[in-house]
Amino acid sequence: MAGETVITVVGNLTADPELRYTQNGLPVANFTIASTPRTFDRQANEWKDGEALFLRASVWREFAEHVAGSLTKGMRVIAQGRLRQRSYQDREGNNRTAIELEVDEIGPSLRYATAQVTRAASNGGGQSRPQQQQVSDEPWSTPGSSSADAWSAPGSFGDDTPF
Repeated sequence: MAGETVITVVGNLTADPELRYTQNGLPVANFTIASTPRTFDRQANEWKDGEALFLRASVWREFAEHVAGSLTKGMRVIAQGRLRQRSYQDREGNNRTAIELEVDEIGPSLRYATAQVTRAASNGGGQSRPQQQQVSDEPWSTPGSSSADAWSAPGSFGDDTPF
């Protein structure tokens, strides 16, 4: 959407993502990302930490379940999303404003770690399809091709140039 503030933040999760469900059964995961800038002090010849930014973030639906099942406290993550501003009154009646990140994409940073990715089974967007009409959700698959996950089968690709 035009005019939205999209940012990318790199930092560590301060706690495990908290997975909850709305009254309508919609999953939502909330978590905080701590991002601390580091600068090199030439006079002291050492790295110095700046002031940490603690950014509340949320993800919804199946995405929330994937995040809650994959990410844990302390993990370094890269998140991209849209900043949202929310106004409310606290218990004392004071007006408050909160800025939160509505996450569009998130994953572990591989700078200091490795990760094993497992493709999640798709439920077809929550809609059931008749058995005879089930088609692979993969845009690169051809009709009648095997529905096996090509990413999980080592050596299932050719060495030929694709063009």
